[in-house]
Amino acid sequence: MTDVSVAVTPRATATRPEGGGHRSTKRSRREARAAYLFLAPWFVGLLVITIGPIFASLYLSFTDYSLLEEAKWVGFDNYIKMFTEDQRFMNSLKVTTIYVVVSVPLQLAFALALALVLDRGLRGLPIYRSIFYLPSLLGGSVAIAILWRKVFGADGLVNAMLALIGIEGPGWVGDPDTALGTLIILHVWTFGAPMIIFLAGLRQIPGSYYEAASVDGAGPIRQFRSITLPLLTPIIFFNLVLELIKSFQSFTQAFIVSNGKGGPADSTLFYTLYLYLQGFKNFDMGYAAAMAWVLLVIIAALTGVNFLASKYWVFYGDTK
Repeated sequence: MTDVSVAVTPRATATRPEGGGHRSTKRSRREARAAYLFLAPWFVGLLVITIGPIFASLYLSFTDYSLLEEAKWVGFDNYIKMFTEDQRFMNSLKVTTIYVVVSVPLQLAFALALALVLDRGLRGLPIYRSIFYLPSLLGGSVAIAILWRKVFGADGLVNAMLALIGIEGPGWVGDPDTALGTLIILHVWTFGAPMIIFLAGLRQIPGSYYEAASVDGAGPIRQFRSITLPLLTPIIFFNLVLELIKSFQSFTQAFIVSNGKGGPADSTLFYTLYLYLQGFKNFDMGYAAAMAWVLLVIIAALTGVNFLASKYWVFYGDTK
């Protein structure tokens, strides 16, 4: 046998061009500088419009500041006065709480009921969705608030309709017993946004669930309780948190309907309206800033409680 020697040539190794890493680093730095340059307006807005005013208002909440004089440090005096001496503050908190507790559940229930009707596949569904969503776009406007005051006034549309059946209605917005109720109705009327979200959630529930339930003899009510409602709990939770936050911040409706005074007899004195009166009518900016921080704490606390309680009633499909 003949020895065959095989010459093995070493594989050529690729060599990185000299200085390539340096060029890559320089390019990365240029890209980073360009990115920061494009983000600069957002960072400036974040610091000047958001973070700056937040810390400024926190400082002012511990001062006596009236826009006309230099701020004087008073410690917790504004907060102590709020809860011990200011009866209008406590009343505004009461009015706002009643408004939120009553209007939010009613609005969500109405929105869900209408979403269930639309989910049955009505002809011209996009048109109905647009029509029903319109109040959510207009409900917080000054024009609608003025219209609402006219509709529920002593000579308004509501009393005109009641007169047709021989009933003499009161001046709804001028009566302390009914003025807040008119604002609650206005809030319920702006059901469009949660309705659209509910409708989207209903479209995600598989129809096979309802078919299986029908085979087992479950009626519409049982299907709603055992299928629709549990699977919609994440959507209900989402809408609940959003509407709670939005309701606590309601301002325009009460300001217009009450002519900026919260009347009659402070029955529509929303928290935000009283905050506005303290800051921009009485020029007590320190006190107004303290009220703003109390409102922030209230909203944050309620949101936290909702998130903690959600694990007991919100059902997620991937939960084991």
